[in-house]
Amino acid sequence: MNNAYLDMAKKVITDPQILSVVSARRARQLALGARPMVKCDSENHLDVALLEIGQGLIGYEFGSAEEEVQAEAEAAEAVAEAAAAEETEA
Repeated sequence: MNNAYLDMAKKVITDPQILSVVSARRARQLALGARPMVKCDSENHLDVALLEIGQGLIGYEFGSAEEEVQAEAEAAEAVAEAAAAEETEA
């Protein structure tokens, strides 16, 4: 983990617990095939997530647990569809 990226992200999301959850979720999305929104020297998904947060591209909002589960399911489905489309094209 790059400390410079972490320091940038801490300026945007000051609560360490929320920063941990947001960065972990974004890193998981990247690991599952989501495209990064920034160019990063590191290939580490957590570094990319922290850089995105530090640049203000990723935020958070509180919602109900049902909404979160549904949103994650939709995101996973979209990633799976995109991967299937790429395999079909290849």
